[in-house]
Amino acid sequence: MDPWRAAAGGLTVALRVTPRGGRDAIDGVETLSDGRSVLKVRVRAIADGGEANRAVTELLAKAIGVTKASVRITSGMTSRLKQVAISGDPSKLDQALRDLSAAHKPTGK
Repeated sequence: MDPWRAAAGGLTVALRVTPRGGRDAIDGVETLSDGRSVLKVRVRAIADGGEANRAVTELLAKAIGVTKASVRITSGMTSRLKQVAISGDPSKLDQALRDLSAAHKPTGK
C-alpha cells in the first residue's frame, strides 16, 4: 500500500522523518508495526524551531518538482510521523512519488 492518497487539489503523504539524519534524502517506503505505510525521509537539520520541518518540505518539493509553497505539513509538527499535503495534479504527483520510491525497496518493521 502506498503512503500517499489523492486529496482535493493534490495528494496527502504519510512520512516518518529522521532529523539529524546525516544527509537529506528520501529512503523509500516503510511499513510500520501497525501496518501503515510511510515514506521515510531524513534531513540534516535539527528538530528545533521548525528547522527540520522546513528541510522536509524543501526536500520533498525539490524531489517531486513542485514549488516549496506547494508542500505543507498538515499534522505532526512536533512528531516524527507527519502528514503532508502537496498541491498539484494528483496523477503527476503520484507518478513522481512512485518514481522516487521505486529506487528503494520497501522494508518492514
